[in-house]
This record gives sequence, structure tokens and C-alpha cells, in this order.
Amino acid sequence: MSSAAALSSKILRTANAPQTPPDDIEIAVAQAFLDLENNVSELKMELRALQFSAAKEVDVKGGRKAIVVFVPVPYLKAFRKLQQRYVVVTYLNGQAIDYRHWTLTSGERTSVCLWILSLDPGYAEIGGWDLEVNGWAGLTRELEKKFADRHVVFVAQRRTMPKPARNTPRNQRFRPYSRTITSVHEKILEDLVYPTEIVGKRTRYGVDGSRLIKCFLDSKDATSLEYKLDSFSSVYKRLTGKDVVFEFPVQAAE
Repeated sequence: MSSAAALSSKILRTANAPQTPPDDIEIAVAQAFLDLENNVSELKMELRALQFSAAKEVDVKGGRKAIVVFVPVPYLKAFRKLQQRYVVVTYLNGQAIDYRHWTLTSGERTSVCLWILSLDPGYAEIGGWDLEVNGWAGLTRELEKKFADRHVVFVAQRRTMPKPARNTPRNQRFRPYSRTITSVHEKILEDLVYPTEIVGKRTRYGVDGSRLIKCFLDSKDATSLEYKLDSFSSVYKRLTGKDVVFEFPVQAAE
């Protein structure tokens, strides 16, 4: 397969995606996907079957930029699986152990794995076990290494349907809730912050009629996501026209 054909194979133009030829950003993202397929064994098999539909660059406060990668809705679950951070290799009492698949188990192993996932590479002691976290893998993390000056977020390429007009025949007025602007905008919020979760949301109305959405994220992910909060806000504003701020709830002192 030629280089141009290989790049094109990573881009799937869905019905609501731009129908123009790939621009420089999309070509760069496609090339990054191919590089990860060839060089990161933990992502190779899963990433090979995936495609994205579009990509765009968004300005972020502080002079930074973010890359929004739009993915077809049927591929969203597979992309989310690759977005999760997991330990590549750790050392337990001097013996090398691979913890990649612990997130798929249940019971004590899952709780231990979640403990490990909250750590940065380095030394830690958990329940009397001496652990040395050697590294991480995950699609978002690997892409941000390639685009060192930009943050990367994934959003599903969803489509909205206009509200039926009053003169529309009654039997043609059906519109799935998933295609309403309200639903699509809510899903964009969830996509932006994944793999963390939104644990609370408030809307503040100003005397001038302005509206500000405040989203509270799971505090256990504060260390790993705090640096991207401005990017989340800027991307959401660009995609929906709505103002939003993301915060982590303040933990009460015990």
C-alpha cells in the first residue's frame, strides 16, 4: 500500500463529516495513527481497525492549541478503550509483571489496578507490595507525545436533526432524543473529559442574559487532567458556542 493510500485508509468521511480532501491537520493525525500502529505494540492490533472522520485545530487560552479528533459513532467504544491509561510494566518484589489486562477483571484485582492507575511512573508501596511503575500506554497520551505543543481530545461525529415545523404532518414529527441539540451537546461534554466522569453540573445565568455551565469532574482524576481544563472549555465553545468551565470538587478536610 502506498503512503498516500495508507493515510487515506485512516480517514472515513461519514455523512456529516467534511467532504473536502484531508487538510494538513488530518494528514498529520493519520500519520500519527500509522506511526503508533507500527511502533507501539500495546496499541497496534486495536488501532489498525479504527478510522477517524475528521480533525481540526482549536485555539486555547495561553496561546496553546488543541486537536479535536472526530470519530464515527460506531467506533467510539473502541476508541474509548484505547484512551484509558494503563500500566505497561511494573515490578513486584523484583519480578516483572504486566498489569495491562487487570482493568478487565473484577474484585480485588480491579481495585488494585485502579490504585496503580492513579500513580505516576516511579516507586510506590501498596498493601505491602513494592511497586515500580515503569511506564504508561494509551492513545491520547501517545498522540500528545507526537503533538508535543498541543492537547488531543476525541469527540464522536454526531448529527442533529432540526425540530419539526408546526405544519409537518403528525406522522413525520418523530425526532430521536439522541439527535436533539441538547442531547448532542451533553454527549460532547462526556466525550471531551473521558475517561473521567462528570459528577455534577450547574448552569449560572447572568443579569445580561449570559449563561455559564459549570461541570464538576471526578476528583480522583485531578492530577492527570487538570492541565487540560482550558482546552476542554475552548473546544466546547468552538463546537457548541456555549461557555463552560470545568472544575474538580474541593475535598472537605477530615
